[in-house]
Amino acid sequence: MGYLALGIRCLIGAVFLASSVGKVTGHGAFDRFVSSVEGMRVLPARSARPVARCVVAAEFTVWAALAVPVTAVAVLGFVVAGGLLAVFATGILLSLRQGVRAACRCFGVTASPLGVRHVVRNLVLTALAITGAVAVPTAGGTTAGGAAVAVIGGLLAGGLVAALDDILDLFRPTGPLPEPALKS
Repeated sequence: MGYLALGIRCLIGAVFLASSVGKVTGHGAFDRFVSSVEGMRVLPARSARPVARCVVAAEFTVWAALAVPVTAVAVLGFVVAGGLLAVFATGILLSLRQGVRAACRCFGVTASPLGVRHVVRNLVLTALAITGAVAVPTAGGTTAGGAAVAVIGGLLAGGLVAALDDILDLFRPTGPLPEPALKS
């Protein structure tokens, strides 16, 4: 269980690190995030900025807690992560049910519209956070090599989750293909 706990810790930590930093880095990043929260239409417009501040603070708390090598702090990080992710999935689902396709500013820069894949992603991450919260206290000993594989695997998986919208956008059609030139 030690390797599983370590890998999930790195995966969830990387996702929340990318998410929190992406929302506050760069000119206007936080304001774009506030606009996307408001655009989801699940909260009163006046609540968007305070809620966005709370979300970013909680996201910073998650990855910082998961970086601390103390079992109780890591469990707290996983519990906060699981709660946030469940709330995110619920908010996105409510927004989609209203027919709203607000921009996903989950990681700050991506403007892909929210969709079912975001709900699924957050539910999978919620399950992983719960698994991590259970696995950390029961984690056994690890070897340096196994720990390195778990850390690298978790970080790579977390980076993939954070970049998934951008990766999927690479394969999305941008418009009609140009007509082939006729040879005379």
